Amino acid sequence: MVQAIIRPEKMYGIKKALEEQGFIAMSITEMTGRGEQKGITLQYRGSQVQVDTLPKVKLEMVVKDEDVDPIISIIRQAGRTGKFGDGKIFILPVDMMCKVRTDEVWK
Repeated sequence: MVQAIIRPEKMYGIKKALEEQGFIAMSITEMTGRGEQKGITLQYRGSQVQVDTLPKVKLEMVVKDEDVDPIISIIRQAGRTGKFGDGKIFILPVDMMCKVRTDEVWK
């Protein structure tokens, strides 16, 4: 499984780039989080406000082992701004996948 925590404004470009390479199936979750930057300081009505967590999007894909590296490359290229908060990609093993509709089981 590929899990990517990315900037919300980069979601469309990443999704489009993945689709162009044939990677269609994915789950997308809106979330908030914080990384090394520990949030940001904004100006609101004349005073500074510390925003502790920022909007993020989590993209999840269960893919074949040979597709992991190309997917990582696509997400990096389409999602990179070069600034703090570009995100992280995690690779997790999946022991089994069961389809609800057809009762198929993939191990």
